[in-house]
Formats: sequence, structure tokens, C-alpha cells
Amino acid sequence: MTFKSSFLMARILKPAEFTSADTVRLARELIGKQLVRTDTATRIVQRLRIIETEAYDGPEDLACHASKGRTTRTEVMFGPAGHWYVYLIYGMHQMLNLVTGPQDYPAAILIRGLESVSGPGRLTKRLGIGKELNSLPAKRQSGLHLEDAPRVDDALVKATPRIGIDYAGPDWSQRPYRFVADLA
Repeated sequence: MTFKSSFLMARILKPAEFTSADTVRLARELIGKQLVRTDTATRIVQRLRIIETEAYDGPEDLACHASKGRTTRTEVMFGPAGHWYVYLIYGMHQMLNLVTGPQDYPAAILIRGLESVSGPGRLTKRLGIGKELNSLPAKRQSGLHLEDAPRVDDALVKATPRIGIDYAGPDWSQRPYRFVADLA
């Protein structure tokens, strides 16, 4: 839905609230929260519920970019929690991730789907999310933040293996680190 900025907002989640020693649990908890995109020029606000996430948990996780070490690309993952990690994949799709930390522990959650938008590349395109948000905090001032919402009932959320990470081997590719909700 698209709303003008005068719309009453739910509680804005602060970046510090995303510091977690359990990124997988936090990926599940993001289901149902609101991803809020504000166009700074027009002040138009889009609020969409998160319906699909994937956890990438540290340097041992062979599907995590940080498993290859600290690089210019992954530096944001080693920083404080509550910042956006945005990167280009296949030379055409931006991927939106939320860093979960703690500081110096590279972990993040890929936002894979929103209500009415399926697929991580489609959602970044729909919301106009690009590299300019990389490393910015998840705050209203950055133009992209999260708002609280009631917890989605466990019966509506499935935990499955992550998508497209066969390269990580049978152990890491089959872990149930993807969460998807049927909120229809």
C-alpha cells in the first residue's frame, strides 16, 4: 500500500534491536514486520509486510558472503547491526539484507519477499532500492526502515532450506534458514 507521510506509523524498530546472537531466530521474527520505503522527493511512503526471509549466519556458513573473509563488499556485514547490506547479483538484481551482528560477527538476513511482491530482485526494483542504501542504518532518515507488527502465528510460517545455494554443500544448503509465511 502507498500512504502519504501523515499516516500514523507503528513503532519504528531501532537498529540496535537487530543485534542478535541468533540470526536464524531473528529471520523468523521479521516475518510480518513492515518494511517501509519513503521516497525523499515525493514523501510517498510504502509499507509492506515481510513474508519471506533467509538467514546467513557468520563465517562458517558456506552460503554467507563472509565465509570468503572480510572484503570491501562484505565490510558492512562486520559492522553494527541494523544496517542495510545491498549488493548486486547476476549483474542485474539488487539484494536487500539486514545486518544482525554483533559487531565483527558477519551475519545478515536477506529480505526475499513482501506481501504482493515475490522475489528479492522484484522487491528492490518495486521499492527503488539500490546500492545507495548499502551500509546505511535502518532508520527513517535513510528512506528505508522497519516497523513493528504483531508476531505471525507459527502455524502460518514454514521453515525451509534456502534457495539457490547448492554451492554451499549439502549441510549448509539444506539447513532450514528460510522462513516464508502464507498470510493470504
